Amino acid sequence: MGLRSAEQYKQSLRDGRAVFFRGERVPDVTAHPVIGLAVEHAALDYRMAEEPRYRELAVVSEAGQLYSRYYRLPRNSVDLLDRSRLIASATREGAVLVVLIKEIGTDALFALHLSAARLARAGKPEYQERIGAYYQFCRSNDLALAVAQTDVKGNRALGPSQQEHPDYYLRIVAERSDGIVVRGAKVHTSVATNANELIVLPTRAMRAEDGAYAVAFALPVDSPGLKLIASPFGCAPKDPVEHPISARHKMMETLTVFDDVFVPRERIFMQGEAEFAGPLALDFVRYHRFTAVSYKLPLLELLAGAGYAAAEANGILRAAHVRDKLTQLAVYHTTVRGLIERAAESCTVEEGLAVPNTLLTNVAKYQFAHNYHAAVQIVQDLAGGLLATAPGAEDLQSEATAEYVRKYLGGAPGFDAEKRLRLLYLIADLTASDFGGYQEVLNVHAEGGLEAEKLQTYREYDYRSAAEYAYRLAGLAAKP
Repeated sequence: MGLRSAEQYKQSLRDGRAVFFRGERVPDVTAHPVIGLAVEHAALDYRMAEEPRYRELAVVSEAGQLYSRYYRLPRNSVDLLDRSRLIASATREGAVLVVLIKEIGTDALFALHLSAARLARAGKPEYQERIGAYYQFCRSNDLALAVAQTDVKGNRALGPSQQEHPDYYLRIVAERSDGIVVRGAKVHTSVATNANELIVLPTRAMRAEDGAYAVAFALPVDSPGLKLIASPFGCAPKDPVEHPISARHKMMETLTVFDDVFVPRERIFMQGEAEFAGPLALDFVRYHRFTAVSYKLPLLELLAGAGYAAAEANGILRAAHVRDKLTQLAVYHTTVRGLIERAAESCTVEEGLAVPNTLLTNVAKYQFAHNYHAAVQIVQDLAGGLLATAPGAEDLQSEATAEYVRKYLGGAPGFDAEKRLRLLYLIADLTASDFGGYQEVLNVHAEGGLEAEKLQTYREYDYRSAAEYAYRLAGLAAKP
């Protein structure tokens, strides 16, 4: 097949999958009033592949076959830069909400390629063959992929096999001649309700006694025993005028339950090799944080643009403190963008794949997450208190209220009440709504929290060379 249309993608989701929303099973995710929004949002990826302005970016040709650029195995910095541009473009089309329907899954496929090469050198070549075949299957059928990595973890001071509850980490509970049976749950699983396939990865480094928990595999989302409990956060009906982003765009998250799910042998990519669990988890993070920063760029652009537009509408652009705040937004956006571009340009090649510079990727992600709340504060400050107290969209139309709203809520020249309120509605949706709260939490915790990024930065930075320079300037030959 190579490429699918948006309608073919949507049709593929009508497969009887076990999705639950507020305690009720969803018979058809494409027709659900909330999950259906997520389906339409994800379909942007398939539509972009058909649009002339995105065709060259979204689609590649190899050996006469056309397929989604997301599936292109990155071989050099150009491949990584093109991937980053596609991710950012799709997120911009999605009104700063990442599409993620192929981004996260292909991050996992790249990591699995690295893992398979290491396992092959350790005497386990079968995984390399399986992962290669699975990659071709997904690419050729233009599948939508989700990734389940984060275990529920229970007592975080304890490892997987030390937990009082043995299923706080996903584990193998039985082995058969044709595969394995797994039990447990994963959290924060994005886009699973409307993906075709679910790739499962270990969440952490493991010890020898954790062998039952060292497992990686892939399954169709409609597999028996696989249950998706969707988060209802931010799912209340919204007016598209007052909520120009979140009324039209949605991404679902699930608690993903594996209720004694059978995994066929050919779909198993790690089975008990505990020493390889940590490296696989890290390889996924190396790619996925690069993806994460790429999809944050339109959000930072919007924050800077919304802040500037709010200052224009309020007639305060000339104020020195306003220019200082807008400069901070520009520095924020430009710094993160420059770091991720440089991470691609200074990539390394491992097992034939280009891997983004891990130090710069983590610094970029940290800079983004650490500064996000301050940027939101700036935009809210520039916009003013009407973000939380403005009249509703209906008041602009009502015979009883429209006259007063239009008379009293105009701004600087060129901004009548309606234009000003529409701008404020956008900023409120972005920073002061349940969608704004979702973004604030997501931007701290998604793809690894602040401490995880700091830890990886500490590991990657070359302190020894820096210290030797200091010792030399101090007149010391070496470490005292």
